[in-house]
Amino acid sequence: MIRVVAKGKLKPGVRVEDYVMLAKELVAETRKENGCLSYALHEEVNDPTILTMLEEWADEEALGLHNQSVHVLKIVPELRKLRESIEVNIYREVK
Repeated sequence: MIRVVAKGKLKPGVRVEDYVMLAKELVAETRKENGCLSYALHEEVNDPTILTMLEEWADEEALGLHNQSVHVLKIVPELRKLRESIEVNIYREVK
């Protein structure tokens, strides 16, 4: 299993609601993908302008297909315009 933590900080003046609206579309489409075990947007408790996508994928192949999907290629660039920063970490379980 592969886990992804994608933590972003919104640009000053960006409305959280605008970002969430786009992100919810991405979540809905992604959850339909083969190999997607979990995909959810989370808001930081003390700072709602920090939003993190927590993802679980069956394997690296499923994650790679996700990253090339039509909805990712359409929505992620729009989300990128609203963020001042992003940190993406990809994990595999140590056995």
